[in-house]
Amino acid sequence: MNSDQDARFTWDDKVVLITGGTGSFGRKFVEVMLREHRPRKLIVFSRDELKQHEMRQQFSDTAPSPMRYFIGDVRDVDRLRRAMQGVDVVVHAAAMKQVPTCEYNPIEAVNTNVMGAKNIIEAALDCQVARVMALSTDKAVSPVNLYGATKLVAEKLFVQGNAYSGQGPTRFSCVRYGNVVGSRGSVIPLFIEQRRNGRVTVTDERMTRFWITLEQGVRFVLSCIERMHGGEVFVPKLPSTGMGELAHLTAPGCEVDVIGIRPGEKLHETLLSADEARHAVSVDGMYMVLPPRPWLFGDPWAAEGGVPVDDGFAYDSNSNPHWLTADETRAMIAACERQLSVPESERAARAPAT
Repeated sequence: MNSDQDARFTWDDKVVLITGGTGSFGRKFVEVMLREHRPRKLIVFSRDELKQHEMRQQFSDTAPSPMRYFIGDVRDVDRLRRAMQGVDVVVHAAAMKQVPTCEYNPIEAVNTNVMGAKNIIEAALDCQVARVMALSTDKAVSPVNLYGATKLVAEKLFVQGNAYSGQGPTRFSCVRYGNVVGSRGSVIPLFIEQRRNGRVTVTDERMTRFWITLEQGVRFVLSCIERMHGGEVFVPKLPSTGMGELAHLTAPGCEVDVIGIRPGEKLHETLLSADEARHAVSVDGMYMVLPPRPWLFGDPWAAEGGVPVDDGFAYDSNSNPHWLTADETRAMIAACERQLSVPESERAARAPAT
């Protein structure tokens, strides 16, 4: 392992690049980095010039600004190589994420989520980036839709990318978590919009999901980058909630239409499968799926208190021991409303939710 992994990691004076940097995660990542750390450069890599322009306006008061903006696509390996020159850390957040969109455009999903992952790995190796962290999803575990399948392949590519690095400086790891509160396309903003008409739609009231806020997601990714050795899939311990309860608490008094599970949806999600548990450990509020080939970097987590999980253990949203209470769920909804700038009058109308 190189000296960068051996020494205690600090963000000061690092050059950091985030793909998909104009998305929900990217914006929050930039916000936290600028507020709490001092990177030498913070590079936003994305395809959308309008969103990059909006970010320039949003973060223009940071002077001297470390912000840099690269127009580019993860499908273009040459552009990635150019963007990664001199970069220390890459956070790979770019992806096609909408399940129905991926189902209807499968080749496009593969080109972005799988071939894009391959391009990130090749460019990072060529440019000798020290640390690369890829964002994954609970849908990558025993996938039933194309989105999950592409993210499973991406996880495998990033873990095995360490073998291509060999004794070189580049290390690859993944973070896998559940639904992000208030992100584009998530269900709470949908319920907030639908409740204005007095009716919300739920695919199945028995459905359960893991939940994490954007802030929690960013902080988890940052901490995992600081601690990574290479080859891990980091899984935070998250709370669950039922979709039926979430709908009723978001839109009390509204009618709930059950429309049936859509193609590619699961009733419950899994963040850690029983098969993965055979080489997983629990440490500091998270699980880690360790590389199936320990010869990559040995077993560094044993020295950091990693405890093997029980044989046959699976981390599912329905059997999760940590469930959000009604009050905690309301607080999550209220935070989402503030993020979406929902008028106070509308929030007050929902206030005494029971």
